[in-house]
Amino acid sequence: MRSVAVAEAAAQWLITGEVQGVGFRWFAARHGQSLGLRGWVRNLPDGRVEVTAAGEKALLLEMGARLQAGPRFARVEQVEQSDIPHEDVKAKSFEIR
Repeated sequence: MRSVAVAEAAAQWLITGEVQGVGFRWFAARHGQSLGLRGWVRNLPDGRVEVTAAGEKALLLEMGARLQAGPRFARVEQVEQSDIPHEDVKAKSFEIR
């Protein structure tokens, strides 16, 4: 049986809305970990949340969908996604920063 290497990709999301102080970082970290992604989530000074992750493309698409939904008490207004080089994501796991 031959194993097939899956190409790694990476993305960064900027989430706007009522997304700080409502458990969004915990929510994103839990989903990033459950999907086996590596990266981080952090609050930005302007009130947005930034999520950066690397992994299989299909898993990144799933992460984007979960971020759009957000946790129960968040109000997500906009999710901007950018593809980035996976080499830029130096994390070994998914963490809250």
